[in-house]
Amino acid sequence: MHNIEALKENLIAGKADEVRKNVKEALSLGLSAQTILDEGLVKAMDIVGKRFKANEIYVPEVLIAARAMHAGMDILKPLFVKQGVKKIGKIVIGTVSGDLHDIGKNLVAVMMEGAGFEVIDLGVDISPEKFVDAVRKEKPTFLGMSALLTTTMLSMLKVINALKEAGLRDKVKVITGGAPVSREFAKEIGADGYADDARGAVEIARKLM
Repeated sequence: MHNIEALKENLIAGKADEVRKNVKEALSLGLSAQTILDEGLVKAMDIVGKRFKANEIYVPEVLIAARAMHAGMDILKPLFVKQGVKKIGKIVIGTVSGDLHDIGKNLVAVMMEGAGFEVIDLGVDISPEKFVDAVRKEKPTFLGMSALLTTTMLSMLKVINALKEAGLRDKVKVITGGAPVSREFAKEIGADGYADDARGAVEIARKLM
């Protein structure tokens, strides 16, 4: 399994070209795409997440590691499509209406993808209607909402109310996050979960599955 160890080390170090090489080598050694994803990419991103949570590394390192993960995923994706490998779940994610912050959201999207979820990233400044449309169309397991301003936090409640009106609230688990958002606030607005960072978001999603 030494090849997988090398893959993990290179991913954590953000060496995209090496990760590509490692993935190809692992495939040539007969490892399945699923094994390479689970034992290599997902486990490495887990370590990245833990280090980020412990303040051992910072946003730039996470994003560089994420780029390396995507380099590996690009090789594996066509194989998954061919084999019809199922993702463990699907998440629609976006920053709420009136808010243009996306670093936190992007980190969550990366971590979720690294953990084996299919991620539909709607972007920033997303209206309740757009969130509802995406839930209707994509039928995700989770809806992730981020807000970085106290003034935009209430948009989360609007999205939840819009989901209720559309009869979709019980079809999706809602996870919230962002600097001003708290566990209490998430409870108050009727969200299913709250995460204070990207790693936490993956943990909550796994718990709610």
